[in-house]
Amino acid sequence: MRCSPGGVWLALAASLLHVSLQGEFQRKLYKELVKNYNPLERPVANDSQPLTVYFSLSLLQIMDVDEKNQVLTTNIWLQMSWTDHYLQWNVSEYPGVKTVRFPDGQIWKPDILLYNSADERFDATFHTNVLVNSSGHCQYLPPGIFKSSCYIDVRWFPFDVQHCKLKFGSWSYGGWSLDLQMQEADISGYIPNGEWDLVGIPGKRSEKFYECCKEPYPDVTFTVTMRRRTLYYGLNLLIPCVLISALALLVFLLPADSGEKISLGITVLLSLTVFMLLVAEIMPATSDSVPLIAQYFASTMIIVGLSVVVTVIVLQYHHHDPEGGKMPKWTRVILLNWCAWFLRMKRPGEDKVRPACQHKQRRCSLASVEMSAMAPPPASNGNLLYIGFRGLDGMHCTPTPDSGVVCGRMACSPTHDEHLLHSGQPPEGDPDLAKILEEVRYIANRFRCQDESEAVCSEWKFAACVVDRLCLMAFSVFTIICTIGILMSAPNFVEAVSKDFA
Repeated sequence: MRCSPGGVWLALAASLLHVSLQGEFQRKLYKELVKNYNPLERPVANDSQPLTVYFSLSLLQIMDVDEKNQVLTTNIWLQMSWTDHYLQWNVSEYPGVKTVRFPDGQIWKPDILLYNSADERFDATFHTNVLVNSSGHCQYLPPGIFKSSCYIDVRWFPFDVQHCKLKFGSWSYGGWSLDLQMQEADISGYIPNGEWDLVGIPGKRSEKFYECCKEPYPDVTFTVTMRRRTLYYGLNLLIPCVLISALALLVFLLPADSGEKISLGITVLLSLTVFMLLVAEIMPATSDSVPLIAQYFASTMIIVGLSVVVTVIVLQYHHHDPEGGKMPKWTRVILLNWCAWFLRMKRPGEDKVRPACQHKQRRCSLASVEMSAMAPPPASNGNLLYIGFRGLDGMHCTPTPDSGVVCGRMACSPTHDEHLLHSGQPPEGDPDLAKILEEVRYIANRFRCQDESEAVCSEWKFAACVVDRLCLMAFSVFTIICTIGILMSAPNFVEAVSKDFA
């Protein structure tokens, strides 16, 4: 089918006429609507009736949560709708004009503001046009970057869930003039945040009475509920702290002769202090509650500090001066008998026996030694009989209460013949032999004192090893209990681990 040039020009003229007529109707409608219109007047048919305003919002993004200053920054589109009695028209009289738009200040609109705003301008919305249809239904959708004050409860940090309230209401109209009604919030266009998961944004309408007025003041409060994502803090704070606290246990495995036990403990303590300062920088300066991670750091620092104190005691035992005295009896019984048996530790050349059996074994060995001492020894003195000595075979081994006997060891007490040897009376015979015996007596005394000193040092070193092993077990159990007990006390610990670390 071919169109003639005349038909094309006729269709083009008709379309231009329709556009010009539509523009004329719209211009005429604007003049009619704003004629005698006062934006200060409440657009109701009856002044005694309140104007109903429906309020809602669309949350687009959680931009920032400032824990230190307790400020929540969000990107929100407000949604307000009402019916203007003076902005109505018949669509048949104005063909093609279904909606019109009015800029800010040209028609009446509710003065709804964010009560808990933390912005310098207080009202952070961008004033857009008001969309009006033929029935007088007005729709106002101002977007804005809202900064609201929010109480940040850091008790369960970093496994915390925060509830930040956004309270909206009319600033000058009461409930008798403006009836504010709530609609559900829209989160269909929400952009996920890397630090926070949006749990929900429930709303609630409430009315409050002030002393100045009898009428109620309605408000709509939306609560932004969000859960902190713990993967970042787990990898950068929790896991390093757990590893550092495990390094503190190596202090008890490090040999005392290495000279690095205290250095390792102090280094671990300083490392925990650095992590504690990092947490303090992001937490608000509040005394209402102590963060969960700060409790864990504090308990770990206490454990490490106690390990340093115990290390000092261990080193004092290990490097104990033999001239400083022998080990007290109660220390020997508790550490070298009971604790050593409980920890399955033994000195070189000893069998692991129970302490009760150990005393019985010692009594049996002492009885056998005494019976062997009462038997006449074979004559093996050789030439010592010539100079008037019976030799060393007559020396009886009897236990003494302060001889440092531990785990079946016995110190030999001198017999009558040995007292004669140490009496200082020169034997009858050659004077040269007397001098030789004097030197032998001196050498024997030196060796005897050296053996006693080595026995005392060995006893103290073994006590240090027992204390190290005992503290290793005790501190390991205490560290595990603190780690599990403190971290798992958070209400949403399981949920956070399953969602963030899965």
